[in-house]
Amino acid sequence: MTDPHPLLRFVSLLSIAHHIPGRIRLKLAAKDTDLADAIAQAKRFGRLVTEAPGIRSVNVNLLARSCVVEYDADRIPPAAWGALLAGTPSDAADRLLRALTPPAEAA
Repeated sequence: MTDPHPLLRFVSLLSIAHHIPGRIRLKLAAKDTDLADAIAQAKRFGRLVTEAPGIRSVNVNLLARSCVVEYDADRIPPAAWGALLAGTPSDAADRLLRALTPPAEAA
């Protein structure tokens, strides 16, 4: 069995707080003992998402443990977010994961 994608380990800590097509608010659920690592991963996630095709803006609020992503719903199907966070295999979730993965990590 291979290690899961590093981003998948992080998104398992996220939940959808609010979602309308084109805008999603994600909440970070991390125990206080894991908080420093989760915050570092959240910063990295924010950078990755900002650079992904179809993403308009990202606002990471570390104090609130939340992130708002505005995206082009024509390029990123809204269902992709829920599938990715739930770990549900789908073409849309796979495409979103590939879009969020820098080329150096995709190889």
